[in-house]
Amino acid sequence: MIGHITAIAATEIRIGFRNRWVLLATAILALFALVLAFLGSAPTGDVKVAPLTITVASLATLSVYLVPLIALLLAFDSIAGEVERGTLPLLLATPVSRSAVILGQALGQLAIVAVAIVIGYGIAALAVIAMAEGEMTGLSDFVRLIVTSIGLGAAFIAIGTIASASVRQTGTAAALAVGIWLVAVVLYDLGLLGALVADPDGVFASTAFPFLLLANPADAFRLYNLAALDIGAEATGLAGASAALPFPVETALLSLGIWIVAALGAASIVFRRLEP
Repeated sequence: MIGHITAIAATEIRIGFRNRWVLLATAILALFALVLAFLGSAPTGDVKVAPLTITVASLATLSVYLVPLIALLLAFDSIAGEVERGTLPLLLATPVSRSAVILGQALGQLAIVAVAIVIGYGIAALAVIAMAEGEMTGLSDFVRLIVTSIGLGAAFIAIGTIASASVRQTGTAAALAVGIWLVAVVLYDLGLLGALVADPDGVFASTAFPFLLLANPADAFRLYNLAALDIGAEATGLAGASAALPFPVETALLSLGIWIVAALGAASIVFRRLEP
């Protein structure tokens, strides 16, 4: 089964290079990361924080918006595209299990996202280090950001695969992917913000709010990275965030892991019910 998964992942990577997905995703991430890197380094003299650490705080917010979108746009075509092109019966006629198809495609797409993140954010890091005259303080924060950004991409690739396996047309799958991004990244936070404004000192703010953040993979990613920096409200807007949480900040990583496993499992179940 491992050989089948590897072969499917390699095919997915080749398709990604052929369709210029790697180049496009890298260019998007690098462009926005460079803009934030140049703008984000400005306040370091006031808050006494290393420029690279400030850049990590900015890129953590950028990742919440761009990484899920890139992941979903990669994943929506995985199963629905095979159905629409008529290649799914041929794929299933081989001795490859449906679970191997799901895992192989997800791994291939994750490799594309990982390459884009490492190169795109790496360019921004090199620019910041050059502007800071070689100062490397905050490099560990940057590495943590890259690793967790890849984890965030994995979660939304898995979620996008569910959407792709649930429909038979790529147009419908694309609409579902955009809808998922809109709800998870934009509307979910707006809803939480509205509830927080309506009840700033009640049970919701003190008890439910942190766990609802944890329930969303995008918010769990942002919560972990900004709280782990621990550089105060001036830089992140989360003063003492890790101390105020009713759970260890590492629980956010567990939330990401649960989303990846659960979503891939759900995608496999949905795919098993799909008739080519």
